[in-house]
Amino acid sequence: MTAIDNRRVDAYDKVTGRTVYGADRVPEGVAHAMFATAHVGKGRIVSIDTAAAEAVPGVRLVVTRFEPGELAEGSFIMGGGYGFQSFQPLLGDRVAYRGQPIALVVADTLVAATEAADLVTAEYEPEPFAVGLDAEGAETVVQEEAIPLPFLADIKVGDADAAFEASPVRIEGTYEHAPQHQVPMELISSVVEWRGDTVVVHEGTQNAGALRGGLARQLGIDPANVEIRSPYLGGGFGQKNSLQPHLGPLAVVSRRLGRPVKLVLPRPQTFHAASFRPTTRHTVRLGADASGRLLAAVHEVDQQTSRHDLFPCTATEITSRLYGVPAFRGRQRLVRTDVQTPGYMRAPFESPAAFAFESSIDELAYATGQDPVALRLANDTALDPVTGKPFSSRHLAECLRRGAERFGWAERNPEPGSMVAPDGSTIGWGVAAGAYPCNVAPAVAHLSATADGKVTVSVDGHEMGQGIRSAIALTVARDLGIPVADVVVVVGDTRVAPQHLTAGSWGTATALPAVQSGLIELRKHLNAAASGDVDVAACVAAVGGPVEVEVNTLPEMLERSRAGLVAIAGPEFGEFSSFSWIAHFVEVRIEAGTRRIRVPRVVSVADCGRVASPVTAAGQVRGAVVWGIGAALREESEVDERFGGFLNPTLEEYPVPVNADVHSIDVDFVDEPDPLFNAAGVKGLGEVAMVGVAAAIANAVHHATGRRPRRLPIRLEHVL
Repeated sequence: MTAIDNRRVDAYDKVTGRTVYGADRVPEGVAHAMFATAHVGKGRIVSIDTAAAEAVPGVRLVVTRFEPGELAEGSFIMGGGYGFQSFQPLLGDRVAYRGQPIALVVADTLVAATEAADLVTAEYEPEPFAVGLDAEGAETVVQEEAIPLPFLADIKVGDADAAFEASPVRIEGTYEHAPQHQVPMELISSVVEWRGDTVVVHEGTQNAGALRGGLARQLGIDPANVEIRSPYLGGGFGQKNSLQPHLGPLAVVSRRLGRPVKLVLPRPQTFHAASFRPTTRHTVRLGADASGRLLAAVHEVDQQTSRHDLFPCTATEITSRLYGVPAFRGRQRLVRTDVQTPGYMRAPFESPAAFAFESSIDELAYATGQDPVALRLANDTALDPVTGKPFSSRHLAECLRRGAERFGWAERNPEPGSMVAPDGSTIGWGVAAGAYPCNVAPAVAHLSATADGKVTVSVDGHEMGQGIRSAIALTVARDLGIPVADVVVVVGDTRVAPQHLTAGSWGTATALPAVQSGLIELRKHLNAAASGDVDVAACVAAVGGPVEVEVNTLPEMLERSRAGLVAIAGPEFGEFSSFSWIAHFVEVRIEAGTRRIRVPRVVSVADCGRVASPVTAAGQVRGAVVWGIGAALREESEVDERFGGFLNPTLEEYPVPVNADVHSIDVDFVDEPDPLFNAAGVKGLGEVAMVGVAAAIANAVHHATGRRPRRLPIRLEHVL
């Protein structure tokens, strides 16, 4: 077997600046667009003055409203549509939330477009608005009643309330998680141009299929006349998982002007132009016997949504499966507020849910005098408590044992506040487990082999920095025994495959099985053996020319994928359930005087099936741990109760972890293939890697201080 270079395949291009992102395109004659935005929390536009904007030299167009024949309403991705929300600005006089676009300016230069957008003024008829869970006017609905779909119903196993009341040991707590925003390096941006009747879009997206289907629907054209090209994203994390309201207007003005149009949203506008992690409140009740054996668990969630869409919550999907709880009740309520529709942000429900649930598990360990790791191991299970079926694989116990050994957990003094560093800082050690459902989507893979010995793989998937290119290239190189440099990977391009949404940690598990099936067919067409190294160039010459094959997976869902709609299966698969698992061990140090909280070291051990790309997998976990530090100690989108919207929409005011916040992050993998889930044996990693990090930090803070954090982020005043 030929030795394979396991390093990231696109690393050199990225660090040398050769990688081309969406907004890097500068077509000849490109015009620049910019939005003017609303300055009230809710209401109606009475009038708009665009005269000053139109007088700016170089301004070509100022649009305050599109006609229905030009641009249709949006559609919500979670309602069977394409967009992050159903509300499409610039179609009427309604202001649904502060920061929504009220005018689109197009000019010859970015400077002119920006200046003109700032000169657009409006008069409003304001209306009362609500931006918080407890704000006057916020409306609460029970999710299973408001969205009567089986996978969104309350989870009920046994009589959890009665079992809780009868339990010898009872733990109850309410936890709050602040709203947060994704702030990827790549800003929301598009370059749109018409080539005859075909509109070509260059945009960093996680869902080129939805952009294609949604834009075709809004413009009233055939999807065949829409091309979306997104070979790379400079970070998505859920922010770019669907059609956003800027794209339809850009396509219309590009057609009007007969020239390409580019839009790059300024960072402050991204806080109102796309989805965000909504604020949530979690009430957890745990019942156990004196030894800490769980008898009952109740997990109730209130989650923010918008007035115009119900963004569903699935927080209890993992908390009902973390341990072998014989009686569980999960209820999720949605609270309508006057914001843009919230959405998915890495480990969207699971990270806040784990913060609440794993904090409660830690509290139970103290109440029963048990070691937090030992208590978790004692409550392990091989069966899915919800379905009663086995898990396709579950190595959470191995994650906990291996993590405890690597971390040195045996040296922990369980007494809060008992461990002190030489400089006087209080040391806290915390642990938490995490889980994430394994899902899979249909995929089309096209493989071709040419006379130069290269193999090109075109497949559903998006390269968001998570390393899907590396996973695909390494899979092909290992299978055929060819250099990684001879594998060309094409993803994110609707010209080669439908490009289903890449999110929810199903990207690799979706693409690799299709690629592996394609490799089997490619070997057949090359007249090569079913296994072993292949001299691709010689085989192509022997069969008389280039060889091409195409395969697909989950054909029963393929038509939905071709239409740009979400089509996923899991985590329940007939005879088994499938989840990824992880354990995080964290050390915090709290300075004696300032009470500043530092995280000097973290050990994370993951069960994600077979590790397809070791370098990028480890990078995924490290990045998730850094984000978990941010979620626990830094990040909060401050809402403005007076005027609506978010108060801190810049990286100066929305603190994220920096180098000084990140120290030792030790990553390990169980690396046991899961052949039940798919032939490649791979499970998801990108999302589960973050689940439990914030909980472990909170538990470490409790160990250091004796105070139980019940709200994220944890601030200095919480540990004074």
